[in-house]
Amino acid sequence: MKLFSTSDIQKIDKYTITNEPISSIDLMERAATEVVNEITSRYDVSHKIYIFAGPGNNGGDALVVARLLLGKSYSVFVYLCNPSGKLSPDCRVNKDRLLKEHTNSNFTEIVNEFAPPKLTEKDIIIDGLFGSGLNKPLEGGFAGLVRYINASSAKVISIDIPSGMFGEDNSNKFEEQIIVEAELTLTFQFPKIAFFFAENSPYFGEIKILEIGIHPDAIRQTHSNISTLEKEDISKLLKKREKFSHKGNYGQGLLFAGSFGKMGAAILSATACLRSGIGLLTTHVPECGIIPLQTAVPESMGSIDPFAETITTLPELKQFSAFGVGPGLGTSTQTAAFLENLLATTGEHPIVIDADALNIISTWPVIDNVFPKNCIITPHPKEFDRLAGKSSTSYERFIKAQNFAKKHKVFVILKGAYTTIACPSGECFFNTTGNPGMATAGSGDVLTGIILALLAQEYTVKEAALIGVYLHGLAGDLASEEKSEESMIARDIIDKIGNAFKYLKK
Repeated sequence: MKLFSTSDIQKIDKYTITNEPISSIDLMERAATEVVNEITSRYDVSHKIYIFAGPGNNGGDALVVARLLLGKSYSVFVYLCNPSGKLSPDCRVNKDRLLKEHTNSNFTEIVNEFAPPKLTEKDIIIDGLFGSGLNKPLEGGFAGLVRYINASSAKVISIDIPSGMFGEDNSNKFEEQIIVEAELTLTFQFPKIAFFFAENSPYFGEIKILEIGIHPDAIRQTHSNISTLEKEDISKLLKKREKFSHKGNYGQGLLFAGSFGKMGAAILSATACLRSGIGLLTTHVPECGIIPLQTAVPESMGSIDPFAETITTLPELKQFSAFGVGPGLGTSTQTAAFLENLLATTGEHPIVIDADALNIISTWPVIDNVFPKNCIITPHPKEFDRLAGKSSTSYERFIKAQNFAKKHKVFVILKGAYTTIACPSGECFFNTTGNPGMATAGSGDVLTGIILALLAQEYTVKEAALIGVYLHGLAGDLASEEKSEESMIARDIIDKIGNAFKYLKK
């Protein structure tokens, strides 16, 4: 699914109004009807509903919601916040409609003073103060009203976006971010880009996307370099296995992993790689790791480094089609020298770089021209900060990941909730699979193994990144259903890789 900036969403709305054609008032009616359908499906008429509407079009949506709920016999109290005395044209039309159709409605227009109602935990607040077009932090009376809403015990539902939140960058210059803390956000047609960043999660609660009939040509013709990853995107990329194929058809991968005390990372990564379709896997480990490796993962061939506790030496690379390096590698001086040699030697062969390999690279004074062509890096946020500089917000880190991918011509997989894949082309994808149960030791090592297997099978680097991230998250989701988020370990993710492939092929 394409994601759009707030300015592009406004253009898409205008295109729909012009080319459907439909009036802006009628499009507002359509959107509000979807909001009301969602509210009435969740809450019956025993709940009192308090609607806070702003002076713009988000407030106009809220006034339509009020009128429709009154028509369904809900007890509705409307507060139109209009301190400037100026309403948008559509907001004014909907105010007049509300008062004409429901002459005895509990309607208050707030211009100066405001006597707030006493709210209980059974009450529902509908936040329609401001939409995603807001361009400055809330202050004055609006800030006070948001604080009042947040301090109440009522359930809060925001229309389109919590009031006070910007559609993309919320690194406000104010010390206090004054944003409605919604329990449910009913957003129109597309999730807002801001919903994918951790610092905003306290504000939007559950997100429900409401289809409001935006013109498909507007969506198709409006360019966006940001998308979400969905099942249909990944399923169509998977290759069909031929009946007379053999292991040589599915690639040979070489994984560099493990050091003394960290062989678990190598074993997890190798096992995940073998569960993800690779034909042949060789795992290069220090001498201390060969017995654990061949005991735990007999399907992997072993390559033994001459050093006892860390990897120091590059073996022959000619027969391998893809490489993976990093899980449990350690950061010794000898390993750093080996890594520098490896990165200079892989040539055109794709490689996925993770964990300690990234930590080593981050210590080098200059990293320009370090990363090979056809390279994927898979940092978690702290690892990425070591490479690209510290970020104060997830949004800032997201922008840096985009710039880093373009500058170094690498694919950056920035791990976390809604893992981001930033491509050298400037394209970015937010993953939609995965859960908090995957925040466990070894989960990233599993991802490295999956991606190595896909690269060895000659998926393009972009395909390997997209499939690998989605498949990893999907396996985690299947594992959490069986084990619970709290009890999941990395091996549970590996155990569900096969089920994840089967689900994608349905």
